[in-house]
Amino acid sequence: MAKRVAVVLSGCGVYDGSEIHESSAILVHLSRAGAKVQMFAPNIDHMHVVNHVEGKPTEEKRNVLEESARIARGDISDLKTLNVADHDAVIIPGGFGVAKNLSSWATQGKDCTVQSEVETAIKSFHSAKKPLGLCCISPVLAAKILPGCEVTVGSDKECEKWPYAGTANAVKEMGCRHVNKNVGEIHVDAKNKLVTCGAFMCNAPIHEIFDEMGVFVSAVIKLI
Repeated sequence: MAKRVAVVLSGCGVYDGSEIHESSAILVHLSRAGAKVQMFAPNIDHMHVVNHVEGKPTEEKRNVLEESARIARGDISDLKTLNVADHDAVIIPGGFGVAKNLSSWATQGKDCTVQSEVETAIKSFHSAKKPLGLCCISPVLAAKILPGCEVTVGSDKECEKWPYAGTANAVKEMGCRHVNKNVGEIHVDAKNKLVTCGAFMCNAPIHEIFDEMGVFVSAVIKLI
């Protein structure tokens, strides 16, 4: 029987939504695994819209659900309709949309709040003892919601390869354990059925991230 996996998106585009390469790679590997995928996103406004050529915010207004539909090829549902009983696992790709739309991490860091429907989804899957897969920046959602959990966002030593390593230290400050992992590696918190990896928290070639997403998806599926 096909595994049923919910994928929660946060828009479309690395600087203000879901990271497209991560999202696409996750969907490819889920397809290869024979999983039945349903995509969701909250029906809310973007925190802001970024011009991806200039890397600067614009005055434009966009909707997270509508933008996420670009990645889902139109086949997407409002996150408020997600029912944990209908799925075996949930995966949340990274991208700045996680820090801007699914939470207030971008402006508040460890003192952030998580968007209510996202928080409900994570808590529901966790309570049902169903796997959660979070990659790139999205492990901070688990760190905020699941006290004492173990996650990785890659390395806690900032350098050219790991420009966002400060995130790992913020995770530690929230009382969670951060486990350093290199590109291509994942971490499994068996107690919480939580799979995390750094993905584009690392300045790595796209093909290495694609392969990492395969290891990540396989680990989520294995926990079902």
